[in-house]
Amino acid sequence: MSTTQLEPRSRQPAQQPATLPALFVGRARLAPGNVALREKAFGIWREHSWSDYEARVREIALGMVWLGIQPGDRVAILSDDRPEWVFAELGAVTAGATSVGVYPTSPAAEVGYVLEHSGARVVVAENQEQVDKILEVKLPSLERIVVIDRRGLRGYDDPRLMPFEDVLSAGAQMHAADPSHFERLVSERTPDEIAMIVYTSGTTGPPKGAMLSQANLAASIALTKSAWDEITDGDRVLSYLPLNHVAEKIFTIYFPIAFGVSASFAESIDTVPENLREVEPTIFLGVPRIWEKMAAGIEIRMRDASPVKRALFRFWLKRGQTYAERRLANGGKLPASVAPLYALGWLLVYRPLKKRLGLNRCRIAVSGAAPIAPGVLHFFHAIGLPVREGWGQTESCGVGTISPGDDIRIGTIGKAFEGVEIRIADDGEILMRGPHVFAGYYRNPKATAETVDGDGWLHTGDVGRFDDNGHLHIVDRMKDIIITAGGKNISPSEIENKLKQSPYVKEAIVVGDRRPYCVALIGIELDTVGDWATRQRIPFTTYGDLAAKQEVVRLIEEHVHRINKELAPVEQIKTFRLLPKELDHEDGELTATQKVRRGVLAERFESLVEEMYKK
Repeated sequence: MSTTQLEPRSRQPAQQPATLPALFVGRARLAPGNVALREKAFGIWREHSWSDYEARVREIALGMVWLGIQPGDRVAILSDDRPEWVFAELGAVTAGATSVGVYPTSPAAEVGYVLEHSGARVVVAENQEQVDKILEVKLPSLERIVVIDRRGLRGYDDPRLMPFEDVLSAGAQMHAADPSHFERLVSERTPDEIAMIVYTSGTTGPPKGAMLSQANLAASIALTKSAWDEITDGDRVLSYLPLNHVAEKIFTIYFPIAFGVSASFAESIDTVPENLREVEPTIFLGVPRIWEKMAAGIEIRMRDASPVKRALFRFWLKRGQTYAERRLANGGKLPASVAPLYALGWLLVYRPLKKRLGLNRCRIAVSGAAPIAPGVLHFFHAIGLPVREGWGQTESCGVGTISPGDDIRIGTIGKAFEGVEIRIADDGEILMRGPHVFAGYYRNPKATAETVDGDGWLHTGDVGRFDDNGHLHIVDRMKDIIITAGGKNISPSEIENKLKQSPYVKEAIVVGDRRPYCVALIGIELDTVGDWATRQRIPFTTYGDLAAKQEVVRLIEEHVHRINKELAPVEQIKTFRLLPKELDHEDGELTATQKVRRGVLAERFESLVEEMYKK
């Protein structure tokens, strides 16, 4: 069945699986006075101790019992990241319910699909905006809409609406009447219960609900703990990616439970740069789009800097690239011979840049959830921020591989977590096995059987290979591999990542399946291209107007020509077209995690594609 296997790093015997509520309560009582969560209210960061955290989870758990929630019922959460999100999830799971996260950016139709498909009885909604989405669709199984922020809802008369505070209050009263009730709930949870249904992003069709059991989650926390032994309870993370995404759960829920890390919640996605500078996290997860935008932002700022600062930046960036190469070759440590000169660069350039980003104290920087261009990683390594790539899937609780801190190899996703087995099948597909592999897709036994085989191997759908050092390389998604009319196999994501190395390129979609050659649809980065156009005194009004400028087309054309020189002839981009609009989640062109829906784009921009193939 397979030709290559990466064994777990250790063969230590597996421990009896616990449950998420038991692990959470154990952590909360280990150091009840330590800071667990932070949120910003009226300009001031407010702290929640682990004792406070447990009390809120207890009130929600008992409040769910008060609402009539039974073990196995589904409780959905539709909100941006905030403390109430984790209170609701952990409280619902402790009551025996299955939590269901919904992307807060989802339009009403997507919200309705997840709530209807999951059969949620209760949904915790953040505010009027989210309530309006819920009320747009018919949901026969939905009994209660618990609202966190009730502003704007004065005239609403739907009998299902109720304040979040009422659930907390009911739970507090139940605890006062029976102080042992919460303990019984925790002890009643069993490893085989389905604790969460996490819906996939749905790049090729309706999202599928991955069922994660209590045993899956407990195993994932244990695997996380063994893989990140450098983390301590003094570390802190910033929570800002959607909490229904499995990657954010690792950093905002798993890390705190495993290590006692504190999580600070960004006020909104728009305030993340400011909140980073305020919180100064020691651990930071960024999806590729975040890292790309940070790098592009530095480029723009440097163009506005004085000639002296620009010259310093260029000089030390080039030196930083050399230092990064030597650090990578030396197990993550800078050779002593260059340390004094590096210290000067640190004072003049690297430290100010990292401080500006809010990452001056960051010890562990990770990129995950999608492939990232190696050029972007090289940039951050050059300024002294060694970003590591990690890989996992919703179906594996987000756990899979991580680049070891002392053995980072750019372009790979590292090595398997201890206790995780990974194989490469004969057709190149990456297979994964371990106690963290999910229990199946909710209401979809056919898809479950296609994804997990009889030996417990998860068929990830990713094509990969191992290098001589045992690091795993992702080639592409199996469904995205291009087979040209000449029978050549091409990985579009590798070409797309090269194209996205330019600060002027935001999106790149390579087309060429069963075609004589490859072409590309390219979306420009509005901020950087707009800044360039302004400096060139090129007037523009909208994104579409800017993308239509011939000067902009030539700017991107120069970059495409440079990239073509790095590609084999069969991989080269014969021609391209600039997208006339920014891709948008609400228009169905992107998933909520900003992944491109290739099928939608192929249909929507079919005329542009066909134009490129005309003789």
